[in-house]
Formats: sequence, structure tokens, C-alpha cells
Amino acid sequence: MSDLAPRHRLPLLFFGMLSLVGGVLAGLARLGWEVPTPAAQAAGLHAPLMIGAFFGTVISLERAVAVGRRWAYLAPLAAGSGGLALLAGAPLVIGQGLGTLAAAGLIAASGVALRRQMASFTVVLMLGAGCWLAGNLVWLVTGNLVPAVPWWLLFLILTIAGERLELTRFLPTPRHARQLFAVIVAALLMGAATGADTAFAASLAGLALWLLRYDIARRNIGSEGLTRFIAVCLLSGYAWLLVAGLLGVAGAFAPGHGWPDAALHAIGLGFVFAMVFGHAPIIFPAVTRIKIPYHPALYLPLGLLHLTLGLRIFGGLTDNFGLRHDAGLLNGLVLVVFIATMVTVVRRAAPRSAR
Repeated sequence: MSDLAPRHRLPLLFFGMLSLVGGVLAGLARLGWEVPTPAAQAAGLHAPLMIGAFFGTVISLERAVAVGRRWAYLAPLAAGSGGLALLAGAPLVIGQGLGTLAAAGLIAASGVALRRQMASFTVVLMLGAGCWLAGNLVWLVTGNLVPAVPWWLLFLILTIAGERLELTRFLPTPRHARQLFAVIVAALLMGAATGADTAFAASLAGLALWLLRYDIARRNIGSEGLTRFIAVCLLSGYAWLLVAGLLGVAGAFAPGHGWPDAALHAIGLGFVFAMVFGHAPIIFPAVTRIKIPYHPALYLPLGLLHLTLGLRIFGGLTDNFGLRHDAGLLNGLVLVVFIATMVTVVRRAAPRSAR
């Protein structure tokens, strides 16, 4: 067999989780909280730790499982190792190089999926992987994180959008809607390439509106159980993406503006982590073969995510650093609540499964 056994995938996931912990602590250090020395020294690397090292590991691991080839697991291994290198204080080029190799590996795995099924969603997934590589190369060549951030954001955004686009195949989506989706993706790529902040932000808002209108979550919101929970996560995440786009149109992405923290975390926390909360009960079992049953308690971390993010964004918009400072810690604690909730749900279901 050419695939990797589920028990051998767990160490790769563990590498990604270490990067998540380090990235969260590095973010808290940026807000003035006292954190362990390795995280404090990596305060300026919050974005590559969260996007490349953590999400890069998780996304490339998921893609490797879908491809079913052992070589594809080199991508999450490189991404997780790159995060550990950044946290360990190794020469920056090591972390940058490993992240670049990981992105190249994800592109190769995406190419396999594209050859198996040539479709609009597989093309978008390939573009997302390409954006990760582009951001890593920009950072490697310039040594500057700022021009790399739009590409890294598109890595996450297009990966999510591509996966959601796949499910629209089961809906009577009008042809003009699919054409509009392609135009929005092209505008996002053009905005990142040219540094047109307003156009990039307007395209984000356009994508959010498209997803709110055409995603299958709009129909599933009337369902029950896990299906409804996922729909709530998705629709709330799209709302935060719309908020980020509107803030960007108002100038939040412009150099020197006072709202970048609000706009960036509306995407990174509100949009992306809402997707994580919604898809974890599906993706985690696919990777680890550990089933996560539905329980109403899953709504607790989701509600806390939106509440604490709202406080943080309000603090950013009103130039209230104290509120941002406290809300940032609450944001991190929400992730702890989410993991604890998932573990509790699995443990409660284990005796029933055994019986």
C-alpha cells in the first residue's frame, strides 16, 4: 500500500499543533502578554506560524490523505518542521526554506487531484496552493512579511472557497454565478499581485456575498444536528469575511491605517477558524480515523469565538488597546475551549462505541 497508516499521520498533526500553540503565544506577545521565551522571540513570526506552519500542515495533510501517496506527506512534514525551526530560533532561512518546500509539495499533491478530476474546484485548490508558494517566495526573497501576507491569506481563502465550490455541484447553481466566481478569484489574485488594497478588499466582500448566496450551507441551516452546526459555522464565517472586506474598502489594509488588526483577524479568526470549527468533525476522522460525534456543546466554542472576536474588533476600531489586549487572550482561550470540547465529546462517545 502506498498510503500512510492513520497512526503514522498523528505525529504530523502534532507538529502542526505545536505551531498553533507557538503561533497563538507569539500573537499574545505582540499584544504585550508575557509568554515563554521561544514564543516571545517569535512574536514577529505570528503570521507564518499560524498560516504556513499550522494551517499549511493541516491542509497539506488533508490533501495527502486524499491523494493517498506517501510522498505527499513530505509536505506536512516540511511545514510542521518549518514551524518548529521558527520557534526554536534557528536561522530564518531554514524555516523559510522548509515552508517553501511544503508549499511545493502541496502543489504537487494538488496536481494529482487535478489530473484525477479536471474541474473548477480543483483548479481553485491548485491556485490556493500556488498562493502559499508565492507568499513564501516573496518572504524568502525580500525578507519582508508585509507583501507576503495577501498571498498567505489567499492560500487559506481559496482553499476554503475551492472546497465549498465543490459542493455547489449538487445545487442548481446558475451559469452566471459560476462565471462570477471565476471573476472574483481573478480579481483577488490581481489585487494581491498589484498591491491594490481596495480592489483586494472589495473582492473579499464579493466572495463573501457569493458564498452567502450560493453555498449549500444556506439550505442546510434548516437541518438538524451536525449538518446544521456546520451550516451555522460556515454562514457566520462568511459574515466575518464580509466584515473584513468592508473594513478593507474603508482603508484597513492601507499602510499606516489603524484598523489592520481588526480586518486581518476578521479573516484569520472569524472566517478561517469558523471553518475549522465546522469542518473538524469531518476532517479529523478522515485523517485519524477517530470519530467525532455531534453534540450541542460544539456551539459553545463557536459562540465564544464570535463574542471575543467582536470585542477585539471593537477595540481595534475604537483604538482601545486595552480591550484588544484582553480580547486577544480570550481569543486564545477559545481555542483551548474548542479542543477541550472536542476531546470531551469523543471521550463521552467512546463507551457507547465500545458497547
